[in-house]
Amino acid sequence: MDRESAPIAEERPADAARITRGKLAPGLYVTATPIGNLGDVTLRALSVLASADLVLCEDTRVTRRLLDRYGLRPKLLAYHEHNAASVRPRVMDRLGAGDSVALVSDAGTPLVSDPGYKLVQGAIESGYKIFPIPGPSAALAALVAAGLPTDRFFFEGFLPAKSGQRKTRIEEIAEIPATLILYESGPRLAASLRDLADGLGARDAAICRELTKKFEEVRRGTLADLAAHYDKASEPKGEIVIVIAPPAAESKTVSPEALDAKLAAALKKLSVKDAADLVVAETGMKRRAVYQRALALAGSREKPK
Repeated sequence: MDRESAPIAEERPADAARITRGKLAPGLYVTATPIGNLGDVTLRALSVLASADLVLCEDTRVTRRLLDRYGLRPKLLAYHEHNAASVRPRVMDRLGAGDSVALVSDAGTPLVSDPGYKLVQGAIESGYKIFPIPGPSAALAALVAAGLPTDRFFFEGFLPAKSGQRKTRIEEIAEIPATLILYESGPRLAASLRDLADGLGARDAAICRELTKKFEEVRRGTLADLAAHYDKASEPKGEIVIVIAPPAAESKTVSPEALDAKLAAALKKLSVKDAADLVVAETGMKRRAVYQRALALAGSREKPK
């Protein structure tokens, strides 16, 4: 996730003079960097970046903003999904020569929806040491801001861009008994929320946008409410994390007979759509399944005898 320009000076956590420099042990240092506010970088991360023999980054221009903020001038090498296959052997040679190599993404923790997995895997297979340098993560920042259960969570990353594939994947993750964390882009947010509301039912959720940045925003509500809001609102800008509550316990205990009884009662007073929405709210079941059953019941009721 992209990092924006440096924040105001008082947010800086330490003077550059406090950054320790020295020879690092050979190995690959997987180093987390800020997701927006450059003051969120850890002292250990700065020390690693100041001391590493080589720093791998997705975009040298993006990483250089952080380095310039703290007066660091390490040797940089671009490493991203488009050049990884050709650059990886060079990096392995450096590790083999006993160098210390730091891996950073454009923002946040490397390997989390960012390149780097194959490099770490290759380094492990070759017997090189991996040093995790923990720090900021958009997924965890959104989780603690959302106000949803945190005891168990599942990171999905980006859903498929095409609606059909996206709906299929939503069905696959629907019954995971954990809070769901997803990344999404502004242009696809409204469509994804519609599919999530249809596939997951009446769940609480939060849209966390531009976390740690000047225009940070957290909007909370049900998936249906959020889908309705972003259908009408202008396309949101910046980086977006969707956090969704786990499935309701009741959704697994509603029998087909009980579902039909609830729908039949609701259909006496409401339209198919409203009846389905009411039952979804009561049971926590997936809206698509409830709506299809409501259609079937309404159709059979209207057939001539």
